Amino acid sequence: MEIWRAPLEFRRACDEARQRGARVGLVPTMGALHRGHQALIEEARKRADFVVVSIFVNPTQFGPNEDFSRYPRDLEGDAKKCAEAGAHGIFAPAPADMYPPGDETRVHVGATAAGLCGVHRPGHFEGVATVVTKLFALVGPSIALFGRKDYQQLKVIERFTRDLFLPVEVLGVRTVREPDGLAMSSRNAYLSAEARAQALAIPRGLSAAARAFAAGERRAGMLTALARGHITPVASAIDYVDVADAETLAVLGPEEHTPDRVLLAVAARIGGARLIDNLVLGEDPSPLGPDGSKEGDEERHG
Repeated sequence: MEIWRAPLEFRRACDEARQRGARVGLVPTMGALHRGHQALIEEARKRADFVVVSIFVNPTQFGPNEDFSRYPRDLEGDAKKCAEAGAHGIFAPAPADMYPPGDETRVHVGATAAGLCGVHRPGHFEGVATVVTKLFALVGPSIALFGRKDYQQLKVIERFTRDLFLPVEVLGVRTVREPDGLAMSSRNAYLSAEARAQALAIPRGLSAAARAFAAGERRAGMLTALARGHITPVASAIDYVDVADAETLAVLGPEEHTPDRVLLAVAARIGGARLIDNLVLGEDPSPLGPDGSKEGDEERHG
């Protein structure tokens, strides 16, 4: 499995793969890979002949008081996980490679990025859009896979890919969860044992709302209250618990009634880590199953 550091070497490898008749699949990551990332690679292998993983902790999507400097980095361990999942190569550039001296161009994003995390992380999605556009420019015509845990990120990427006519098919892959329902995330590494147990309030809250939705509840305020009721006692801060349109991400007011497919999204700080999760109610299964009980499948998707 090759590791490319230079952007133009990575572009050349992707071009050569297409010249051989291969379909290229890209899995963009910031490293600290886990089973969820491996599921993306495995899904890419089903859909593409030449699968590459980018590993780059992107500085432009971190705010001044966020965790850029301490974000976990383990290229050697990540390479082993990529190989296990069947990737053909890794693109692991340095920041100066992706943002060379004199760099000044950014990709502006619009309404899809404005709410939810956009409120609490100003500039974040502009950084995401910029680095992903750079990756798409390097990889060329391809398929790119992203996890639905970062649902707003997925929708932002889908939007600018369409708007800019980029030659990439963007696919969202279901969230991979631990057996107890917690969404897999690189930031889970920040959690102490106590905070890890407290973080289960998030899938419990989502599951409570999902059960109510399945029973016919359509009041946005009631759905968010059910989720908040579990999360508030353990969170040091809650950025949002919102119900939003599953495509535009426009947030619904508490008195509004939802359609039969709607996003319920959460961002909360527990044990020093900012954790996000979501369900598309009416589409995604509950993290804890229809009756709220744990399931034992280690690779359950939600």
